[in-house]
Amino acid sequence: MARKKQYNEEEVIKKAMGLFWRNGYEATSVRMLEKEMGINQFSIYSSFKNKQGVFLESVKYYKIQINTIKEKLKTSNNGVIGLKQYFYDFIEFSSEGNLRKGCLVTNTVNEIKQDAEPEVMTELKKFANEIRDLFVSNLKQDDKKKKTLIQEQADYLMNTLLGLSISSKVFTKKQLENIIEVTFTNL
Repeated sequence: MARKKQYNEEEVIKKAMGLFWRNGYEATSVRMLEKEMGINQFSIYSSFKNKQGVFLESVKYYKIQINTIKEKLKTSNNGVIGLKQYFYDFIEFSSEGNLRKGCLVTNTVNEIKQDAEPEVMTELKKFANEIRDLFVSNLKQDDKKKKTLIQEQADYLMNTLLGLSISSKVFTKKQLENIIEVTFTNL
């Protein structure tokens, strides 16, 4: 007879997500996960198979958390104005008081080798492409833009967002706002 879980899975994944977000995927050990999640190694392996399984569940939880600003962009009818607001919303989303954490996905992409964890990299690329697709759909709201320009601008915005994520860890709020303003001046 299977034992009943003595913990709330969403709660422990939220804790794991925070740990990965702060420390990175590579630097986070199973022992660190045990301590942060408040469950033992057996429970981690039983529920999630391994560290990678915990991380993939953490990315799913991260997607749910970021959905508040993604949904706002998804339903925006403001084209470039809606995109600009998404960038401002992202800066707020990635902050925790005075701590600026960047983006869990961007942080992870920066630290792991592409071939080291193919399943992880696939999930990260999928997440990035979902955001890019939202950029494309908002750029299409300007019917004067050509298809190729929309694709190029979506790539440009993704590059800027990735850079903004990293910059958010070291730049002041005013500097980040300057980046956003200049980015959207050029669209």
